[in-house]
Amino acid sequence: MHNSPLTPSSTRTLLESLGHHPRKRLGQNFLIDGNIVRKSLQLANVEAGDIVAEVGPGLGTLTRALLEAGAQVFAVELDTCLHSYLDQQLRGELSEDADKRFSLLHGDAVDYPLGKLTEAFQQLPEYKIVANLPYAVSTPWLESVIQLHIPERMVLMLQKEAADRYTAAPGSKSYGAISIFVQSALDRNPGHAVSRQSFYPVPGVDSVLLNLQKKANPFVFPKEDAELIRQVFQQRRKQIGGLCRGKAKLERWLEKAAIAPSIRPEDIPVAQWQLMTEV
Repeated sequence: MHNSPLTPSSTRTLLESLGHHPRKRLGQNFLIDGNIVRKSLQLANVEAGDIVAEVGPGLGTLTRALLEAGAQVFAVELDTCLHSYLDQQLRGELSEDADKRFSLLHGDAVDYPLGKLTEAFQQLPEYKIVANLPYAVSTPWLESVIQLHIPERMVLMLQKEAADRYTAAPGSKSYGAISIFVQSALDRNPGHAVSRQSFYPVPGVDSVLLNLQKKANPFVFPKEDAELIRQVFQQRRKQIGGLCRGKAKLERWLEKAAIAPSIRPEDIPVAQWQLMTEV
């Protein structure tokens, strides 16, 4: 099994041979930098025997590295052409052992956030996520993962703008519902900046490897409370008192959390949002 990432020219040639044109709508920018592949595995501390979910494996650059490291990989790919390539040509390169450790699902990661991992075990085990995440699905996918089963480690290739939203502090323009959900469940570890030249085609935005680790006592919002928080942030610039008026649960929460009615949603710390589940 070869594990050298494709060059821009070889990536272009391979895509042309598949009759595939990168789809901007799906955020299809293919990783071509071996250093970033190695950095992803290093940040996630991938070891032989680890169970790893991968979203949008594309041409399998990261997949090959994960399998070579001895991981059991559960990948989910939406694109029919790329799924066919992975299922036939990539599998054809794998050793018998690696092939047994590779599970591939053709589907939408929002519907199947962990691929076939949820089917493979009666009780979901400790696992990791390493993924070059398509921008269009990053937020709904991440919410689904947190609701389903929080991974031990998660190293995500993301547009910088998305990573900033997930890790934003209260009072910043990027702070929102997803910031609260992520920071309640996961801690941020040092990550890694990624050059635009690490991809083909070259994207018009900066990317980062976001390195997250499950908290010792992760907090997950019930779905109904998460929905309330999302609704509040649709009017993030309004005063919280007005947004909660007439909504009994939110009014009880304001009182319990001792939140001034004049404050805006974007200025309320994560810990105070968590008190919503106690009223």
